[in-house]
Amino acid sequence: MYKNALLFFALTLTFLASCTYTQKIRDGRTAYERKQYAVAVDMLEDEYKKSKSRVEQGKIAYLLGESYEAINKSDQSIRWYQIAYDNQYGVDALKSYAYALKKAERYDEAKRAFKDLGIEIGSPYEYRREISACEIAMGWKELPPEYEIEVMPFNTSNADYAPVLYPPNKMLITSDRGTSTGDDEYNWTGNAFSDLFLVDLSSNAVSGFDAQVNSENNEGTASFNPDYNEMYFTRCYGGGKFGEDYCRIMVSYKEDGGWTIPQQLPFIKEGVNYGHPALSADGNRLYFSSDDPDGWGGHDLYYVDRSGDDNWGTPKLMSRVINTTSDEKFPFVDQDTLYFSSNGHTSMGGLDIFRTYKMNNGSWTPVYNLKSPINSGSDDFSYVVDYSTPLQEKDILQVGYFTSSREDGIGNDDVYRFVKKVPPPAPEIVEDVPQPEDYKLILEGYVLEKIHENPTDPNSRVLGRKPLPGSTVNISWGRKKEQVTVGEDGLFRLELEEQTDYDFLAARESYLNNDAFFSTKGIGRDPNNPVQVFEIEIVLDKIFLDKEITLENIYYDFDKWNIREDAQPTLNELTRNLALNPDIRIQLGSHTDCRGQDRYNADLSQRRAQSAVDYLISQGIDASRLQARGYGEQDPAVDCLCTRCTEEEHQENRRTTFKIIE
Repeated sequence: MYKNALLFFALTLTFLASCTYTQKIRDGRTAYERKQYAVAVDMLEDEYKKSKSRVEQGKIAYLLGESYEAINKSDQSIRWYQIAYDNQYGVDALKSYAYALKKAERYDEAKRAFKDLGIEIGSPYEYRREISACEIAMGWKELPPEYEIEVMPFNTSNADYAPVLYPPNKMLITSDRGTSTGDDEYNWTGNAFSDLFLVDLSSNAVSGFDAQVNSENNEGTASFNPDYNEMYFTRCYGGGKFGEDYCRIMVSYKEDGGWTIPQQLPFIKEGVNYGHPALSADGNRLYFSSDDPDGWGGHDLYYVDRSGDDNWGTPKLMSRVINTTSDEKFPFVDQDTLYFSSNGHTSMGGLDIFRTYKMNNGSWTPVYNLKSPINSGSDDFSYVVDYSTPLQEKDILQVGYFTSSREDGIGNDDVYRFVKKVPPPAPEIVEDVPQPEDYKLILEGYVLEKIHENPTDPNSRVLGRKPLPGSTVNISWGRKKEQVTVGEDGLFRLELEEQTDYDFLAARESYLNNDAFFSTKGIGRDPNNPVQVFEIEIVLDKIFLDKEITLENIYYDFDKWNIREDAQPTLNELTRNLALNPDIRIQLGSHTDCRGQDRYNADLSQRRAQSAVDYLISQGIDASRLQARGYGEQDPAVDCLCTRCTEEEHQENRRTTFKIIE
């Protein structure tokens, strides 16, 4: 997905926390599936040379592209994605190829690839924003730079990132260099697990941070209170009641010259990732990133306030002017200015650094991309301002540090120093002064449908989305209501009121209704951008009458039929869809694999199907709209000889489904 080393670690961008320790791996695909990308590349290249089939070469080439992307090898990933596409791997290879070209700043080539991709899936709509972003990035690269940057000498060929100033004249960084705690190798990267390290900025000497903080897990992205006796950081590890591999924000206190055993913060929820803490100047507000499913989508920025020493309240989701349906991470607070990284706003490739200002009414101004040379096609993040260094020249506005995975660094993620100077005066242009525009908030909404690889199979792969003309959208805000019908482009436009919540319900014959929500609360006025345009997408699912649709992530313990906690989100989403579509009736089906006696499998699957029905009833769905059916081992998804079925095939056959029967 992303190629940067920060994405190698659960505690950083993706919060991927697959702490894959050294395991016996016999082939490249297994290494890839276990996220041991540094192990996979050598095996896969050898397997590619030995492969005789063009189709098989395409599959191996795609895995090589993904593996090289994961270990931050841009040129190799682009080469292998192209080989995969040329060897009939299909749209996935072309999609990865297009994004890799964009991150490599080969924008003209990326534009052509995105255009070809839209044509191939049958929807130019899907990648219009990426094509526009490439054009914008090309323009930004031609602008006079606002910053001067230099890579810091303490970087290594490993990942070095997330700088934090630490007096006197020191810096705390996150790194997976070989001196990290523990003896295990993190096979995602082929390096050690990440630790916090202290850098002496006068000598560039690097030493490990406190042994109470660093552990054999991944630690990083720290923040301190003003007195530097309170430390917040991310730790990623698995096990315990939280299940496997989640990231949490920890706190440690300085006592007697050392740091206390870290404890996780009290508001952390089970099954949710938290990271990138950033403390306000007064130490009473903590900003962070989380993939909480109640957010806007992807990873969002939140803040939480405290009263008293450790009385943290309930986290609050930041507004849509900041958060998108993609990823927002690595916040840094500078008085009334918030810096953060995002790949949801228009960016030059991967994550870009943005800033926004907090207004007197608590709203935030529209975000501003810091552009080149701070941002690049690679991931750029962890921007911090250094107020401890005296400004040597009168035309210097700001100095500080940030992290980038761009390829002209020392290697992998690197820490850079920046100097922001007063821009040269623009040439005077005599022209009529335009009248100021009225402030406006415009919402552009699109109603879309999914493009399935097999148009008659709801379980087939989704290739993209395309506009769904003729759909109606009911809009309600306060006591007001409005209905619109979208045209061929699936678009509707609405001028929004300030500090208002909006609800949308989209419908079309032969499709399931779906809803969306948008709020202008927290969106401030910007004199430099009086007309702000936002976008939402509402995707409608086609009704495939009497066809089973597999429900993902519903598992049962051995010989049990009760609904596990990890299955509830999927059933809650089904509950929501049933509430939005009150005229449909569904059958909940449960299937077992072929192992076990026929009668036993039939009884067990019926109990499991009934448990799912009972759960929906407990959530308020009328029982007359639901039917339970246990199929046992009948109708397998994969028809294999039972004694020769792989464990993956058995798992695919053990499934819970629903189908619309009326």
